[in-house]
Amino acid sequence: MNKALVLVTGGNGFLASHIIKQLLTAGYPVRATLRSLDKIPAVKQTLAGTPNLDQLTFVALDLTRNQGWEQAMRNVTYVMSVAAPVFVNQGQASAEVTSAAKVGTLRVLKAATTAGVKRVVMTANLGAVSFSRLDNARPVTEADWTREDQAGLSLYEKSKLVAERAGWAYCQAHTDSPEFTTINAGAMLGPSLNGHVTGSFNLVSRLITGQMMPNLKVNVVDVRDVADLEVRAMTAPAAANQRFLAVAPGSVSMSGIKTLIQQQRPQLAAGLTKHLIPDWFVRVLAPVSSQLRESNLMMRINHDVSTQKAQQLLGWQARPTDVAVLAAVDTLIENQSNK
Repeated sequence: MNKALVLVTGGNGFLASHIIKQLLTAGYPVRATLRSLDKIPAVKQTLAGTPNLDQLTFVALDLTRNQGWEQAMRNVTYVMSVAAPVFVNQGQASAEVTSAAKVGTLRVLKAATTAGVKRVVMTANLGAVSFSRLDNARPVTEADWTREDQAGLSLYEKSKLVAERAGWAYCQAHTDSPEFTTINAGAMLGPSLNGHVTGSFNLVSRLITGQMMPNLKVNVVDVRDVADLEVRAMTAPAAANQRFLAVAPGSVSMSGIKTLIQQQRPQLAAGLTKHLIPDWFVRVLAPVSSQLRESNLMMRINHDVSTQKAQQLLGWQARPTDVAVLAAVDTLIENQSNK
């Protein structure tokens, strides 16, 4: 058993459950944070059959509050900062959301600094990297940053951008801070261990329920591969104070996903979206619709994203896009049948 204790925030979440499973399997004792300890039985049921499950413990913690951090960080060597410190709702103001995201990230880093944590691995977002790259002159890399004032940037992506920038600024300003690593993931799909999914699943669910939507192009990644990259980045010396992009090879359009589902899950074909919103319609109405403005940006950005850094430094490889998409489809169907 590896004795380095790992703290994973938001332990019942979509990505966090996969990370915990991989950590326990690799022999790391894990302390998972939950907003309520009433969720412990459900988390244990989710992870039933995982090796070393007796090495999983829990602590009640709310990322939006100051209480409980000293207890949560006690004897911790590594922190996997997975849970988002804020949930983006339509009614929330931009300044409120971005401030909460920033404060939540700084709360994690300050507590980790006080506790003498060796490294914090933060789940970041591709939206903080590539959404100002409107040219195709070269692939998107970890050196790219999205501008905060980028037209069409969604509230969620802006909050993740502001939070990540705040994390890097804190660590640069505090020499006693932990090593800091960010994993900037694309649209996270794949299988859910417990029914929890991310907002990225809306791309698939809207298609399979026949809803109108633009023919967006996206960079997808399987949740299992994001978990794998985060675990690799947790201890690798080369990962200290680095960003890593996490996407599957290539990109995929909504029409491509539709064709994939028709071919591989033919029982769903009749219910799929019949017609995708034309690109010209999105462009024309983008100035008067925030939703179409976000879609227009997604259609214009550079989707040629390089993961060469993660491959070369950490030996990481991602599953094909098709695998992640079909696993997400199966998860949505299973969740629907269980309701």
